[in-house]
Amino acid sequence: MTRPPRNEPVQIVKQRRDAALRALVDGVPYIRFLGISFDRRGDELTAILTYGEHLIGNPLIPALHGGATAAFLETAAIIELGWSAMWEEMEGGRLDPSALTPATLPPLPRTIDFTVDYLRSGLPRDAYARARINRSGRRYASVHVEAWQDNRARLFAQGTGHFLMPDREG
Repeated sequence: MTRPPRNEPVQIVKQRRDAALRALVDGVPYIRFLGISFDRRGDELTAILTYGEHLIGNPLIPALHGGATAAFLETAAIIELGWSAMWEEMEGGRLDPSALTPATLPPLPRTIDFTVDYLRSGLPRDAYARARINRSGRRYASVHVEAWQDNRARLFAQGTGHFLMPDREG
């Protein structure tokens, strides 16, 4: 594939990038079950966990289930790694987002380990997360994720994960 023309209208570029992100996220049914979506601004992603009763672990408080919180953080990390790899391929002209299907999607990284720090109870409302890739090589990646609800400075959970990167050659 040849590199996209530099004089393409901004809307066309945005539509192509949004389609690529949508294909990546839609390739994981668990993301839909949890109610996670992603907001893209340039190459930066914010994961959004839309509140739902099925996410409550302790109805007396009520608080988000720890497993749902951990899954949210891990999903944000994996999608960030996948998106980062796709971004490089798209911008380098080696990936055509319009040709992406579930069968042609690049494989996502696999979790080696993931540690979560529960800093306070997740309240019954939407939650947000951003992942930062600390290191991403050919075989291994390290990612840190932070999650908040109403105030970005008041995290309710954070996580660190190590991932096995898929073989990009085959």
